[in-house]
Amino acid sequence: MPATPNELLARLAALGIAVTAHHHPPVYTVEESKRLRGALPGGHCKNLFLKDRKDRLWLVVALEDRAIDLKALRTAIGSAPLSFGSPALLQTTLGIEPGSVTPFSLINDSDARVTVVLDEAMMGLELLNYHPLTNAQTAAIRPADLLLFLRATSHEPRILGL
Repeated sequence: MPATPNELLARLAALGIAVTAHHHPPVYTVEESKRLRGALPGGHCKNLFLKDRKDRLWLVVALEDRAIDLKALRTAIGSAPLSFGSPALLQTTLGIEPGSVTPFSLINDSDARVTVVLDEAMMGLELLNYHPLTNAQTAAIRPADLLLFLRATSHEPRILGL
């Protein structure tokens, strides 16, 4: 059974990670998020759940306005040609629905099938904002704490200049 937002927040607390969660209407796109968030501090991010032709899975996390060229990304990460993972694969692997993909969803990837790629520029910010398993909330976390969480879920991130 996938973790719930409350279980995620409890896991973060158990790791000594403080996050600030904000409730809001569900958002499905970066544009919707921009309209609703107001002055919420920190970097706002987008998350791409990708699959390559060799069935390897990738979660690419970058600043929301970062243009991601999948062909260039393929070269940078050493993958086969990339495409977006299907909603069914997303549900099976990360236990979430489209619109809720974030690094926090890796709590549900107990087999560590997904390789995480983080935008180097994003990691230089003071706070980062992600949905905590639901697109009706946003949680702010420090980059060092994000790394701690990822490693606690057996995901060693790759940090790349995207």
